[in-house]
Amino acid sequence: MPRRVNIFRRGSRPQTSARLADATEALEHTRGLDRTIRVLSTAVRRTLPPGPVKDALHGVPVGHPAHPPLTDIPIGLWVSAAVLDLMPGTRRAAQTLVAAGLAGAVPTVLTGIADWSALHREQQRVGLVHAAGMATSSVLYSASLMARHQGRDAAGRAFAFAGLSVLLAGGYLGGHLAFRQAAGPSHADQIAHLVPLGWHDLCAAGELPDGWPVTRRLGYISLFVLRTGDDVHVLADRCSHLAGPLHQGRVITDDNADTCVVCPWHGSTFRVTDGAVVHGPATARQPAFETRVTEEGMLQVRPV
Repeated sequence: MPRRVNIFRRGSRPQTSARLADATEALEHTRGLDRTIRVLSTAVRRTLPPGPVKDALHGVPVGHPAHPPLTDIPIGLWVSAAVLDLMPGTRRAAQTLVAAGLAGAVPTVLTGIADWSALHREQQRVGLVHAAGMATSSVLYSASLMARHQGRDAAGRAFAFAGLSVLLAGGYLGGHLAFRQAAGPSHADQIAHLVPLGWHDLCAAGELPDGWPVTRRLGYISLFVLRTGDDVHVLADRCSHLAGPLHQGRVITDDNADTCVVCPWHGSTFRVTDGAVVHGPATARQPAFETRVTEEGMLQVRPV
């Protein structure tokens, strides 16, 4: 009689994936990387001050981080080159794909550096090893291209497959950053799911200080509330970049004379009237609320 195996046994999981996940999570707590991170992140901030170039590298103009989609270019080209290397008569095509992948790696690296410089320390530790892996992969593909130009096709293919192996390992760490550590997705509260439609009482309008942001709660979420004269502006308080508390940020006036709030954690700047991103690293709009004051002086809000 065949032996029964309970594949749903509690606590069981593949040992290989468990070890890989544990090793990756251990990188988050590797303090030995911190000195290098401080030096590199300081250099990036000095080289890349806030402004339109930095915003473009973060992806502010397109409304989401620019780095993740750009990674598809070199990865796709180099994987395609590996497939061609296994087929006869594709020498020139494979060489072209390797060169194109190296060209595509340039904007990918630049956007990645900009995003990495504005992450939490645990994310930066994983990101540093991820970047080292991708840099190693690029060096190996550069060696592959040189060998192919010199007619040493066997060496070129060997360098390319070595580069692909390192690329896949670096890509795994990139996935850990994106999906386990949430570096990239919006961290703002999803008010469409958390706040019912219609108007909601928030607080007495008279208790709000003029020109000074405060926080108030509406059900499950915390709100940024700013009164300027007779106008009251309300945004979700958790910054869309990495959930920083906007009510602790600075209120400024931008070049267009719009009132803005600057996140105290990484400097993301939002227009208080509608939550639009003025400067990154945030790329997602901050959820905003319509406001009105009743005859009894109660401030009411509803999602835009």
